[in-house]
Amino acid sequence: MVLALNGSHLYDNLRPLVLEEPRALSGGRMIAGSWPPRSLAKLGPSLPPSALPTASPLPANDSQCGEQILSYGNAEKVLIGAVLCLITLLTIAGNCLVVISVCFVKKLRQPSNYLIVSLALADLSVALAVMPFVSVTDLIGGEWIFGRLFCNVFIAMDVMCCTASIMTLCVISIDRYLGITRPLTYPVRQNGKCMAKMILCVWLLSASITIPPLFGWAQNVNDEKVCLISQDFGYTIYSTAVAFYIPMSVMLFMYYQIYKAARRSAAKHKFTGFPRPEEMDGISVNGVVKLHKESEECANFSRLLKNDKKNISIFKREQKAATTLGIIVGAFTVCWLPFFLLSTARPFICGTACSCIPLWVERTFLWLGYANSLINPFIYAFFNRDLRTTYRNLLQCRYRNINRKLSAAGMHEALKLAEKPEFVL
Repeated sequence: MVLALNGSHLYDNLRPLVLEEPRALSGGRMIAGSWPPRSLAKLGPSLPPSALPTASPLPANDSQCGEQILSYGNAEKVLIGAVLCLITLLTIAGNCLVVISVCFVKKLRQPSNYLIVSLALADLSVALAVMPFVSVTDLIGGEWIFGRLFCNVFIAMDVMCCTASIMTLCVISIDRYLGITRPLTYPVRQNGKCMAKMILCVWLLSASITIPPLFGWAQNVNDEKVCLISQDFGYTIYSTAVAFYIPMSVMLFMYYQIYKAARRSAAKHKFTGFPRPEEMDGISVNGVVKLHKESEECANFSRLLKNDKKNISIFKREQKAATTLGIIVGAFTVCWLPFFLLSTARPFICGTACSCIPLWVERTFLWLGYANSLINPFIYAFFNRDLRTTYRNLLQCRYRNINRKLSAAGMHEALKLAEKPEFVL
C-alpha cells in the first residue's frame, strides 16, 4: 500500500512535466529524444511511470536542424534593429533616386541607362520584399514566424531579386566593354529595344533559379521554425554558378579587357614628330630654307594637336570606364563572395537536411551581400556628374528646370575643357 501510494504520488509529480509541450534548444523545434505530447495526453492517469516512452522519432515534416536561436538583450535589439532599418531605408532611398532621375530627367533617358534602372529596381525589390522579413527574423533570434507557405514565396523573391541585381551588373560590364572597344558600331546597335530584350533575359534567367524548388526538383528546408533554401547538392551548384560564379567571371574578364585597352591607349597617346628645342634654337632668321622647314613643322604640330585632342578624349573615357568598372567589380566581389562560398560549401559540410553553420555567421555574410544593393546607386552617382546633379536637385526639392541645369552644366564643362586642354606627354 505504501509502495502504491508512493508510486501514485511520484507519477502525479511527473505527469505535468511529461504532458508539458517539449521545447528544444533551437527555439521550439522537437529534437530526438523528446516526447510527443498528443500521444501522452491520450494515456490515462492509470498508466504507471514505467510504461512511459523514453524516446520518439521526429515527424516527417519537422526539421532535425540544430541551429541555435540567438538571444538578445533590449539594448542589443535596439542597436541591431536601428542598423538593419538604416540599411533598408538607405537602400530604398538611393534606388528610388536612380529610378526617378532616369525616368523624369530627359537627358538621362538614354538606352545605356536602362540597365541602371533595371539594377535599381532589382535592388529596390530586395529592400522592399526581402530585407524587412530578414530583419524581423534576426531581431527575434533567427526563428521563422511567417509560416510554411510564405517561406517558399520569400525564398523565391530573395533568390530572384538578388540574382537579377548580380546579373544586371554583369550585363552592364559587357555594355561598357562594347562601348569602349567598338565606339563606332556599338552606339548604332544600342537602342531601346535591344536594351529591353537584354533586361527581359536577365529577369527570366533569374526567375529560372527559383522554379526548381517550387516544382519538386529540390525542396526547401521548411517547417514552422526554419526557412532555408534547398540544400540539394545539384541545385546548390546550379544556383550558385548561375547567380554568382558565372557573372563574376564575366565581370572580371570584361574589366581585364577594358584595363588592357586603357593601357594600350596610354602607350599610343604621345606626341611624336614635334620640333625639338635644340633644333628650334639652331634655326637662322635669315635662312629661307630653314624658315620654310619651320612653317611645315608648325603646321604638322597644329595637326597633331588637333588629332591628339580627340585621342585624349577617347583615352579619358577608357580610363574612366576602367576605374568605374573596377570599383563596381571590387565592391560586388567583397559583398557577395563570402556568402556564396558559404552557400556552396554548406551542403557538403552539413548535409542536405539542414544547416550547421552558426547563425550569426550566416546572417553577417547575408547582410554583407544585401549591402551591395545599398552601395550601387552611390557608386554610379560618384562617377556620373549628371546623376550627382540630379540627386542634389531632387534632395533639395528643386524640381523645376532640372534638364536646363544639366544642359548648362554640360556646356560649362565643355567650355572648360576647350579652354584648358590636357595632353599626355
